[in-house]
Amino acid sequence: MQPVKIVDLFAGPGGVDVAAETLGVPVVGVEWDADACETRHAAGLGTVQGDVRRFGPADFPDADVLAGGPPCQTFTVAGSGAGRKALDDVLGFVERMVARDDPDEIANDLSKLDDERTGLVLEPLRWILEAIDVVKKPYEAIILEQVPAVLPVWAAYAQALANEGYSVDYGLLHTEAFGVPQTRKRAVLIARRGEHDVKLPGPTHRTYRKGVPRDAGDPKLEPWEIMGKVIDRGTAFEVISNYGTGGDPKLRGRRSSSQPSATVTGKIFRNRVVSTENVELKRFDYYEAGRLQTFPANYPWSGRDIGQQIGNAVPPRLAMHVLSAAFGWSRPSDELLAKLDHWHRPATLAVPAPTPSGEVLVGA
Repeated sequence: MQPVKIVDLFAGPGGVDVAAETLGVPVVGVEWDADACETRHAAGLGTVQGDVRRFGPADFPDADVLAGGPPCQTFTVAGSGAGRKALDDVLGFVERMVARDDPDEIANDLSKLDDERTGLVLEPLRWILEAIDVVKKPYEAIILEQVPAVLPVWAAYAQALANEGYSVDYGLLHTEAFGVPQTRKRAVLIARRGEHDVKLPGPTHRTYRKGVPRDAGDPKLEPWEIMGKVIDRGTAFEVISNYGTGGDPKLRGRRSSSQPSATVTGKIFRNRVVSTENVELKRFDYYEAGRLQTFPANYPWSGRDIGQQIGNAVPPRLAMHVLSAAFGWSRPSDELLAKLDHWHRPATLAVPAPTPSGEVLVGA
């Protein structure tokens, strides 16, 4: 398929958007966080600042692709079991939405959840069903991404989408298996309308395993990428995690510049960086942290809490592979992927619909 425009829910600072624009597909992102919107504005990305719950497909009539990565904090399976309860609640709401229960009753019940963020994972489904039932213009392709704990929700989505005439695939992807110099697992769903054999993208690189040499493994795949390829300190270095391994604060995880980074989180600037002689080096700056997520080296990070913006983002390199698979395209070429090294503002901005207040925020 040849997409017309993507509407990206919970768009953050632009991971999916950077990938889409690099592939030549216009995109408009809906994002409530003012700081992430500052970054998007500086990058020239079409943006509507606001709550996705106040919008729907009718507000973006020319978009034929839906993407989204809703917040996931309430779905952790650790601790008291609240995450398990939240997951059960969400799966029940999926059933009710697919059965076309009264939307007002569903909205009322969602408002009673202990944490309102729990219901946000249902927003892409609301948009999908409204596009089918109200706008009468179903999305041609759908791309959803989140942490591994959300995989059961994507399974429920997959069944619902299959019943609506979509071909669907979902599962866990390792970011380093697509050339991202970082180990990170993501739960991804892709769907395309009609009779297609939709498949998640296949790996291009080997998966990182502690203690396994970089040149070991499937010879048909490239070796995993290393931090030292995207961060040049002029010397080898090690990163010491802010978190204790196995819950022990004294056992800090360490990765060398000849390995992929550990998962980039919002606390990345707390990680220590030392030389191989254990001499303290300056900690990562915005641009280095962004490079570990495969954002362009000159990406214009703006606003506050940039660490959180970077940690929450979808790696653009992974997004390019996922988008290409969702559209039925071949995997992105090395030439296309290389464009992620340097950011060029989109030549033609995707002008969004106005917010409910009438304000339009567009990258300029």
